[in-house]
Amino acid sequence: MKNRITYPTILILLALIFTSCGDDFLDQPPKASLTAGSFPTSESDAILATNAIYNSLRAWQINTGGFPLLDMMADDAVKGSNPSDGNAIKVYDNFQYTALEGSTERWYKTLYQAVRRANLVITEVPLIDMDETLKDRLIGEARFLRAYFYGQLVRGFGAVPLVTEVDPPLGLSRTDGEQIFMNLIVPDLEFAAQVLPEKSDYPDSELGRATRGAAKALLARLYLYYGDFTNVEKYTMEVINSGQYDLEPTFDRAFSYQYENGIESVFEVSAKPLNTGEGGNQYGNTQGIRGTPNRGWGFCRPAYGFIEELQDLQDPRLDHTVIFLGEVLAGVPTVGDASTPDTIYENGSIKEIECYNQKVWYPGTTSELSFGTNRRIIRYADVMLMAAEALNENGKSEQARQLLNEIRTRAREGNAGILPNVETTNQATLRDAIWKERKHELAIEGLRFWDLIRTDRAEAILGPLGFVKGKNELFPIPQSEIDISEGTITQNPGY
Repeated sequence: MKNRITYPTILILLALIFTSCGDDFLDQPPKASLTAGSFPTSESDAILATNAIYNSLRAWQINTGGFPLLDMMADDAVKGSNPSDGNAIKVYDNFQYTALEGSTERWYKTLYQAVRRANLVITEVPLIDMDETLKDRLIGEARFLRAYFYGQLVRGFGAVPLVTEVDPPLGLSRTDGEQIFMNLIVPDLEFAAQVLPEKSDYPDSELGRATRGAAKALLARLYLYYGDFTNVEKYTMEVINSGQYDLEPTFDRAFSYQYENGIESVFEVSAKPLNTGEGGNQYGNTQGIRGTPNRGWGFCRPAYGFIEELQDLQDPRLDHTVIFLGEVLAGVPTVGDASTPDTIYENGSIKEIECYNQKVWYPGTTSELSFGTNRRIIRYADVMLMAAEALNENGKSEQARQLLNEIRTRAREGNAGILPNVETTNQATLRDAIWKERKHELAIEGLRFWDLIRTDRAEAILGPLGFVKGKNELFPIPQSEIDISEGTITQNPGY
């Protein structure tokens, strides 16, 4: 049973254009055109405007311009699909992209469109005469989402224009990313953590909305990126001690369509198995099986080196992360794409095999149904591993080891002969074990690239793929934005 929120259509001339979709109380037709300043003015308007921010999460371009570039640039996935397809994004596999490539531009602009929707709620809803508790909650949701979008911007592009108004002044220059983090993102998430309900306080029909736990987990994720382990420990342990979350009993259930918004879900993007105009999320379709059965485009293929690594460990998570040719899912065998080589060799060794990301798999016989994939943004397993890393860095290695071993216990699926408990409390050795566990547990979930950047391992691991230290930690500012600003917005180093 799918319990989710989805989002309606509202048109706001000169401000926003919201796309329609929805079920339950949100399944509503488009409303009349409204000018900025006349919307929102009522409690129902406030709810609609907030729902429209969530709708941004299902925009195809919100996922790094449509393609899972963050995964393809890391060492757990490659471009995938047919070798002749996606020529424009091949440059991300070898770090040869420039400020003119369209994916980066689409991602950047879509994030700012989403920020604008959030700013509308944050600035206008406080003026509405309505239930104060609901008002605070809606503003908290908007501030959580704005923080999420800005978290993508500052990690992706570094210094970016700071926009807190619906119609900002022209000529904004770039604001330092860490300054945005401390002066906007942290206050937004701290406010959200104070006013948002816990997950258990929402009815099933509203699961998928931002919660107190999601705000704290996102704070922890961003503090981790900036190396503030004191705050990572604080917020992850508050989530853990809240009693709102737990690991699913088996790894595969964390991604199953049958357990969406389940016990392990801290925050995820709800979707319906329909096209995007009716509630679908193309994130799964972009990565779905190409060919037979026709479930999508087949981009973002699990890397062969990652597959070998889990095979050597006999890690059961491999079978729940990768769809191999010949594998039967829901009674349908995976034949794959006839025009795509089953195996690609380089210098006599296997470089790549045709396979697909099972974490986005959704049942059905048509490609449209793969739009029903809920993208998991924050899982409880990630919260546990963030806590373990912070505890270890803060001199609490025994507590860190225990959390790490909970993840490994679930992963081994009762087979005592594999993935033994980590016994060491040596800080350096335990640190490496936690980093490795993050790679295996959180593969192809958009986190590995950021992990390599924040731990200063990108050059060593991604250098052979083309990564250049001092340049590729950030994406280029889209050249179109620099041109429009007439040079007020400057480019990142190396581009």
